[in-house]
Amino acid sequence: MKLLLVEDNERVARFVKKGLTEAGHTVDHADNGRDGMYHAVSEPYDAIVMDRMLPGGIDGLGIIEALRQQGNRVPILILSALDGVDDRIRGLRAGGDDYLTKPFAFGELLARLDALLRRSQSQAVETVMSLGDLSVDMLAHRVTRAGKPVALQPREFKLLTYLLRHANQVVTRTMLLENVWDYHFDPQTNVIDVHISKLRQKIDAGFATPLLRTVRNAGYMLTDQP
Repeated sequence: MKLLLVEDNERVARFVKKGLTEAGHTVDHADNGRDGMYHAVSEPYDAIVMDRMLPGGIDGLGIIEALRQQGNRVPILILSALDGVDDRIRGLRAGGDDYLTKPFAFGELLARLDALLRRSQSQAVETVMSLGDLSVDMLAHRVTRAGKPVALQPREFKLLTYLLRHANQVVTRTMLLENVWDYHFDPQTNVIDVHISKLRQKIDAGFATPLLRTVRNAGYMLTDQP
C-alpha cells in the first residue's frame, strides 16, 4: 500500500516510516503542513498518517478539512499528543477516521491502520453521485446539471454533497450545522439560509424541476420527486 506520513518530529517520523516500510508499505514523508498538503492533493494514497500539530502554515486538521471539502475520502489516522475527549472529537469531526494519542506503541498504530485499509477496500469507492440530471464528481470536484457545469464554492459543494447523500430525506438545520458547519454555530444563525439560497439559485435556476426544497418547520430536502 502507498501511504503518506505527515509528521514533523524527526525521531517519530523515522520510527514510524521504518516500521511501515518493514510491514511492506511504500511511505512518502512530509515534515510540515505545506508539504503534507501538497503531497495529499498531488498523489493518490491508500491512507494517510497525519500528525495534528504541524509547522508550515497549516496544521493536520486544516489539511484534513481541506481534503474532505474537495471530496477526498482517503482514510486518515490522526496522531496527536492532545488526548482530551474534546480534542479527539474535534479530530474526528474534522474528517479523521481514527485518532491515536502519543506516545503510542507501533503495533497499535499498525493495527489501526490495517483496520482502516480493510474498511476502505471492503467498500465500493463512490466517486460520482447523481440525482435526476444533477451529477457530482467527488474526485474532480465538478458539478453539472443537464450537462451544464455548476460552479460552487467549497462550502456550497460540501452542503450539496451532504444533501445528495441524504437525497429524498428531510435534512434538519441541526444536521447541517453538525455536518457541514462547525457544531459550535448558533442554531439561530442565518448562515444556513444564506447558503441554501445561493445553492438553490445555482442548481435550480433555469430548470423546470427544482431539486432543492424547503420542508416547512422541518428542514430541507434534495429530491427529484414531484
